[in-house]
Amino acid sequence: MSTATLAHGHEHDHHGPPKGLKRWLYSTNHKDIGTMYLIFALIMLFAGGASAMLIRMELFIPGLQLLEPDLYNNLVTNHALIMIFGAVMPAAAGLANWMIPLMIGAPDMALPRMNNLSFWILPAAATMLILSFVVPFFPGGGSQINTGWTLYPPLSLQVGMSMDFLIFAIHLLGISSILASINIIVTIFNMRTPGMRLMDMPIFVWTWLVTAFLLILVVPVLAGGVTMLLFDRHFGTSFFNAAGGGDPVLFQHLFWFFGHPEVYILILPSFGVLAAIIPTFSRKPLFGYSSLVGSMIAIMCIGMVVWAHHQYTIGLSLGAVSYFMIGTIIISIPVGLMVFNYIATMWRGSMSFEVPMLFAVGILFMFTFGGLTGVMLAVVPADMQYQDSMFVVAHFHYVLMPGAVFGLFAGVFYWLPKWTGHMYDEKLAKIFFWVNVISFNITFFPQHFLGLAGMPRRIVDYNVMFTEFNFVSSVAAMVFGLSHLLLLYIVIKTIRGGKQASARVWEGAKGLEWELPSPPPFHSWTTAPQLAK
Repeated sequence: MSTATLAHGHEHDHHGPPKGLKRWLYSTNHKDIGTMYLIFALIMLFAGGASAMLIRMELFIPGLQLLEPDLYNNLVTNHALIMIFGAVMPAAAGLANWMIPLMIGAPDMALPRMNNLSFWILPAAATMLILSFVVPFFPGGGSQINTGWTLYPPLSLQVGMSMDFLIFAIHLLGISSILASINIIVTIFNMRTPGMRLMDMPIFVWTWLVTAFLLILVVPVLAGGVTMLLFDRHFGTSFFNAAGGGDPVLFQHLFWFFGHPEVYILILPSFGVLAAIIPTFSRKPLFGYSSLVGSMIAIMCIGMVVWAHHQYTIGLSLGAVSYFMIGTIIISIPVGLMVFNYIATMWRGSMSFEVPMLFAVGILFMFTFGGLTGVMLAVVPADMQYQDSMFVVAHFHYVLMPGAVFGLFAGVFYWLPKWTGHMYDEKLAKIFFWVNVISFNITFFPQHFLGLAGMPRRIVDYNVMFTEFNFVSSVAAMVFGLSHLLLLYIVIKTIRGGKQASARVWEGAKGLEWELPSPPPFHSWTTAPQLAK
């Protein structure tokens, strides 16, 4: 009897499985739960995207257009929190729920009821998150959350009750993440098909194993930090309140101890998707399996101990900033190794460029660029100039859009035929790819120059000297935002019908049968006579 059947209990034995709304509310089926995660993430993507478009509308030209300064900063806060906790993490969890059991030969996730709970906590958390945005508009609702997503005190100690909604939203989101992570770890360790060792698992499963451990290690620290904030706000403690002997910088340490590994939590699942896509469309085995696994474990370990590179300007000692600088530069080595492994997989492969592969190649280009600006920011004296400028905004969007979001798009296009039984519209999907990627680059590339010229981030107005680049950036941002309506259309169209997907979906794409070259073209490089020469 499968875990799923056991979890359904006896109440459905005589009537068959629940139908309609009950099917989704009570679902313990990993595919249903994965689908709900993906739908939830898509809704939140549009909510977070709308806030980003409002931000770019305000920055269209100098002066105040639509938004009060506090409302502008509240949108900045909400955009980040919705995109990270509402869109990217649930979408990645949706892929995990769908694919991990299928990839390791498990009948379902190990803890199906907990799986249901970890999803249904999310709509409650999202409601809290949106309430935190809405409350200030009501009489007596208090001030807007104008702190940015980092929630630094003393500002966050002074915000009205909307901050309390936000703190509880973060608690709920954290509980959901931890439950999902426990479930993933238990599934991977206990439910692999007989004979499958850890080093036989697909890289996608490995990325999730590492991500789940990271979440369990760092989410409780954020929960502790915001709980201390809550106590400072309402119960007379002074953890972060300097007037009572507290230290606002302590909050920064707690926040970034979570906030930096969070970046890898967002990126790793998408890199796992690439490990499935690139070998398929290169028609070659993945290059460097064990070094990819080693890189991920190294990223997890080093990523946990470089958090204060977000805090170079707070007055750390020379020894501390030197340590964080060197650690941050070192972490670029395993990240670079992963990128080079993917490039080596494509090398001399028989490549074809369906939409998932287009996204994969685009990711490698753009993510690498984001990584290079990251190394610039890691260098202490340089960071003193770049910090809190638009350069930082450009950098992390170049890391997180390609590194996380485009990877999820690639995964959705890659597995959509498997999930729905229908092929998506390849022509429309290619239009979506090109419009999306070009408008993304025109939106964020100019922001590097704005930052280097001295335009600060999180400020509602700016000097007229920055007008042209902001104008270009805002126009492209509108195109970028609206392009996602096309994605929605493609997905709905695919679910409703279309060409039947074959049993081996991508086989024979572009008329090339997927037969691995034997021996591979690079086989001769490693033979003894070659080395002797």
